[in-house]
Amino acid sequence: MIRRYLATLSTNILKRTCVVVAAIALTAGCSPSKPPNTAATSSPIASSAALAEPPTSVLAQNPNKTRKSLSAPSCTQNDPFAESVNFATQASNLAQSANSKEDWDEVAGLWVQAVAWMQAVPPGSPRRAFAEKKVIEYMKNLVYSQQQAGATRSLASNVSFSSDLLDEQLELYLSYVAAVGPPDVLIVGSSRALQGVDPKQLKQALAANGSPGLKVFNFAVNGATAQVVDFQLRRLLKPDYLPQMIVWADGVRAFNSGRDDRTFNSIVDSQGSQLLAAGIRPKLPSGEPSVIPQCYEFPQPCGGGGGGDIFRRVQAGGGQQAGPTIKFLSAGTDILPVAYDAAQPTTVASRQVSALANSIDSNGFMPLSARYNPNTYYQERPYVSGMYDRDYEDFNLGGKQATAFNSVVAFTKTRKIPLIFVNLPLTNDYLDPARLRAEQQFRQRMQQLSQQKGFAFRDLSQRWPGRNDFFFDPSHLNRFGAIAVSRLLASDTSIIWPRPKSRITDG
Repeated sequence: MIRRYLATLSTNILKRTCVVVAAIALTAGCSPSKPPNTAATSSPIASSAALAEPPTSVLAQNPNKTRKSLSAPSCTQNDPFAESVNFATQASNLAQSANSKEDWDEVAGLWVQAVAWMQAVPPGSPRRAFAEKKVIEYMKNLVYSQQQAGATRSLASNVSFSSDLLDEQLELYLSYVAAVGPPDVLIVGSSRALQGVDPKQLKQALAANGSPGLKVFNFAVNGATAQVVDFQLRRLLKPDYLPQMIVWADGVRAFNSGRDDRTFNSIVDSQGSQLLAAGIRPKLPSGEPSVIPQCYEFPQPCGGGGGGDIFRRVQAGGGQQAGPTIKFLSAGTDILPVAYDAAQPTTVASRQVSALANSIDSNGFMPLSARYNPNTYYQERPYVSGMYDRDYEDFNLGGKQATAFNSVVAFTKTRKIPLIFVNLPLTNDYLDPARLRAEQQFRQRMQQLSQQKGFAFRDLSQRWPGRNDFFFDPSHLNRFGAIAVSRLLASDTSIIWPRPKSRITDG
């Protein structure tokens, strides 16, 4: 179901990235030894991952190029508009020949600098209104180049578990652990958890309720059943990658042993699963590349004086410069940066980008903004009752899914990891008589098991049955519902949340 609706994703990722870039636009790192309008192929560019670096600098780490580290002056007095246009032109030129992850990282780094310099155009300048529009345009190109760089997975063996989203989530989780360490709270489950619990909102709400500094990650995968979650926790992750607490957010569908568990069956038959059976877990490179990073300075205000010429790279006179001008060509729903010369028009082949990966944030959460409207929803898709829903086929709460759940409970108990199961909300439209009966059986069973086995059970299934504005479709929350669930969990005084294991923050 997730794949059919990805086309409706909003530009929230773009907006959030824009805020980050604007925040670093007035900070300084260190400057290059030669003007940034040198040939783009030889210009070291900061990677998009460097947005997570401290706001003093943006560092490029391209193992294929020689790097130098240089000191920076206290401030720059050159024309920020002209500087921005130069960086944008370099990015457009380099995009013409970019065909690798490293190339697109360089393109993204150039767009970061173009945005920062354009944002530095003073508010009182007559060029400010135009500059604000260019920032928005450049941000779209930055996001596109980041998407292209991210289209190539970087797992050392490039091993797949026959689930696109599991592959993407696994790589992101391993990278998260490498950057900040294991999360304090890990969210698992199916697409309902992927869309239904926002780690960042949960972190903020916990801080407001007296539990600050917790790191929270969403490792949910669409189609995940109890067997899939058992596989993730007991077989896929190394013991030292496990969290202090697990929040399993889902519902009855994940526990029906009568249904065809296609996601788990594909994982079991995958190459990645075969390697796991041989004792080989997927991993990212163990250390940083052995390169000296090149630093780039971002604009910072100077105490006064006229326009200096520290890195003058454009011709005088209204910011005009020689060379190709910038034009933006459409590539699907994205804006593709290209350099355009009227004498020699250039076409750029669109590159396929993983929409799933691009819609997930840095903490593994998929925020969807669309609101469920039953008056229009069923005009585009047929209504399927619970009697004919394959997820409820041959309904059985025992069997293989029950065995997998018991394994998870026993595993977390042995590891002394508190387990909280959250039965996520559903709409009235979804809870027809057949599904409602299954829901009632599930609630009763989970309440009994929670008392017998010592895990916590929170039933939110009918918390907001009429709040369609909290839902993306009849059974999946949107980001507004995810915020509400996250805040509800954080305010639950009966849950004893862990203390942060380290002072390292996930930002």
